[in-house]
Amino acid sequence: MISGGPVAAPVAEAVLGLYLHIPFCDAICNYCNFNRGLLDAELKARYLVALEGEIARASEATPVDTIFFGGGTPSVLTPTEVETLLSVCRDAFDLRPGAEITLEMNPEGASNDRLHGYRAAGINRLSLGIQSFRDEELQRLGRLHSAGRAVEAFWTARAAGFDNISLDLMVWLPEQTVIAWMESVEQLISMGPDHASLYLLELYPNAPLREEMARGSWEQAPDEAAVEMYHCGLAALEDAGYRQYEISNVARPDHRSRHNLKYWSGGEWLGFGCGAHSTRGRRRWKNVSDIGDYAARMEAGEAVVGSSRELSDEERLTDTMFLGLRLVEGIDLGLIEARFGQDPWDRWGSKLEPFVAAGLLVREQRRLRLTREGMLLANEIMQVFV
Repeated sequence: MISGGPVAAPVAEAVLGLYLHIPFCDAICNYCNFNRGLLDAELKARYLVALEGEIARASEATPVDTIFFGGGTPSVLTPTEVETLLSVCRDAFDLRPGAEITLEMNPEGASNDRLHGYRAAGINRLSLGIQSFRDEELQRLGRLHSAGRAVEAFWTARAAGFDNISLDLMVWLPEQTVIAWMESVEQLISMGPDHASLYLLELYPNAPLREEMARGSWEQAPDEAAVEMYHCGLAALEDAGYRQYEISNVARPDHRSRHNLKYWSGGEWLGFGCGAHSTRGRRRWKNVSDIGDYAARMEAGEAVVGSSRELSDEERLTDTMFLGLRLVEGIDLGLIEARFGQDPWDRWGSKLEPFVAAGLLVREQRRLRLTREGMLLANEIMQVFV
């Protein structure tokens, strides 16, 4: 247990983020481990009624400044369906002017009419799941779009009025070389998105991609090549005017993801839909994961929360440490001591010092942050707090 200490001054009520989970996909990618299923029109209709009901049921006068449509593939929703969900959110919460409202989208669904419809519905930030600008890599991942379609989708979104677009790329793909990776990075830079996420491919135990890699004799590059990909990609993006702000994310000035920053900086959010997570004060909860079970519970007027618990001071402290260290700016040890009544360096400094000596962590007065080399070993470093 954490010892007692100074009590922090009262803080203003948190401005919430809302997360809306849309679990349907036109196809299931062979590497994906998210909570999703193939699109079923009848089940989708039931699900949307349930989702609207859950949001309305949570109605309160709390301010909200971000909404994020995640999935799955949220762009299976029509613009009218998105507009309806946003209307329900506005009725249920105090949606602030200038709120960031993000929709994840796959390139194959990015038609001119659909993009104009989303913009008119209130979406002002688009996150396009590109993953690669090389057709052979996209095919290995089971993606439905081509590299050319990805480029076309981006420019169609720009023409539809989206001035805040994020592109996702995946690094360390099967058979991917440093040269091939940098071709995708340079293609992204040439298009000039406002934000980019660079995700390292993680193969979960039962991923179909594992079997396909075995059948095709595909291999991932050696670890040292993955390190080179990460460093070279970020260096090129920095030269192009992007700034890294989190392990996997870069942005142009004033275009960091305001919603995702809530996750890393101790913010609060409410998640709606099957499998959605929420964090509010000391409480953390998760909805039931099954799509049909979620819809049936809402239809019966039952609770959809599958698990819930109160976070201890210990859990809140360790969460603050390993989530905050994902940010390039790191964490302020003094603020953490004021909040939790314990000096983190007094507690973990002896275990963290070897990482400082190895150049993986930097301690500057009362601030602690990962170096870029340390970001590649973040999971190992974070074990100190577990």
